[in-house]
Amino acid sequence: MNLGLTALELARIQFAFSVSFHIIFPAIYLALASFLAVLEWRWLKTHDPVYRDLFKFWIKVFALSFGMGVVSGVVMSYQFGTNWSEFSRISGSVTGPLLAYEVLSAFFLEAGFLGIMLFGWGRVGPKAHFFATLMVAVGTCISMFWILSSNSWMQTPQGFTIENGIIVPQDWFAIVFNPSFPYRLAHMAMAAFLVSALLVAATAAFHLLKGRRDALVKKSFSMAMWMILALAPLQMFVGDLHGLNTLEHQPAKLAAMEGHWETNKDHGMPLYLFGIPDMEAEETKYAIGIPNLGSLIMTHTLDGEVKGLKEFAPEDRPNSLVVFWSFRIMVGLGVLMILMAVLGAWLRKTDKFYDSVWLHRFALYMGPSGFIALLAGWFTTEVGRQPWVVYGVLRTKDTLSPVSAEQVGLTLIIFVMVYFIVFGVGIFYMLKLMRKGPEFIHSAPHSEQAVIQASKRPLSTIDDENDLNKENPKQDQENQK
Repeated sequence: MNLGLTALELARIQFAFSVSFHIIFPAIYLALASFLAVLEWRWLKTHDPVYRDLFKFWIKVFALSFGMGVVSGVVMSYQFGTNWSEFSRISGSVTGPLLAYEVLSAFFLEAGFLGIMLFGWGRVGPKAHFFATLMVAVGTCISMFWILSSNSWMQTPQGFTIENGIIVPQDWFAIVFNPSFPYRLAHMAMAAFLVSALLVAATAAFHLLKGRRDALVKKSFSMAMWMILALAPLQMFVGDLHGLNTLEHQPAKLAAMEGHWETNKDHGMPLYLFGIPDMEAEETKYAIGIPNLGSLIMTHTLDGEVKGLKEFAPEDRPNSLVVFWSFRIMVGLGVLMILMAVLGAWLRKTDKFYDSVWLHRFALYMGPSGFIALLAGWFTTEVGRQPWVVYGVLRTKDTLSPVSAEQVGLTLIIFVMVYFIVFGVGIFYMLKLMRKGPEFIHSAPHSEQAVIQASKRPLSTIDDENDLNKENPKQDQENQK
């Protein structure tokens, strides 16, 4: 069951399929953990029950994404142990300890406090519970640190020697803080926060379109849009710095991203808005570009020189067609995020923030854009690194286990079926939760319509509030404290 492909091609497809899920779910829970910490901190500071109710809603989504992220992570060990055992044998002395540090620090930190975070509200003190939530959030960030350090080292390796065909670490500081690591860490962290912010904004926008105008929905929408407004432009700036780093350390990847074949010796490099790179013909067909803009973006000068793909041997070139379009999908969605955030800020200033149907539809449709941009970015990174698994040191074809195409093809089919069943159920339940929306548990449902009615009937409103306090005396006492 080779599906007409080689074992190497099937193994790469299987790895890309598996790692895509492992990117999506950790991105959700990483940022949601920090969002939950902010919500709980605001509740401790203000005692506003809205933050408490939002916490109890989003922690359900967090728990689901965390569980699916852990499962998808465990499956990744299968990839390295079965299909890519040669990679583990040759470079495991570097990547192994880095991932071990992730497990020993971050994973145990997350796991140690996760139970208190999920089930400890009301069973431990408020400050103790907040500390547990904070530790889980810190743990997710530490986990991201080590994983991205390992991946970045594969992109820009340093601090090692090769002895008897085995990579041997020499300088752990140089390995951990390799040249691309700071940019990749910042880029990925903000991408994860944007994924969750867009998810929260889309959920709130859905309920705004359904007519909900209560504090839970409005607070969610407001916090998410502030986050997008702050991070989307910053993400574009960090991406620019990351591009300069790529130009220095991975010039072939950058040339493939831009569909750039000829080195511009005496003129500026154009920026192609559209084109179809042809690896056989060694040209970008149907190219539509802006003169000199490519040099300006890549080198910050109008006539800056950028190496073309023809400067590299054919066997050393990444697939330009894939990374050309994955990069443009990522950037295009980033521009839409900035546009939505700026539009939201303008409508907030004009007091139409919660009433603009167009903004709410925009936010709803942009909900999946974070996931798409994240995956497009990772496809750009990983496909652009080819044909190397450790850039310039170890080729991907030399790390494949001695497996047949039939074996890999069969396991790929099984992976696809199982993944769509298991994660499909998880995603369905997550969407069902978000469709239901946050519930009033400790806070009172004060919609705009209810406020208007209360202003017309103040005495009845007072009576209703007295009845509510009688029904919830413990909560009233807690709020007074």
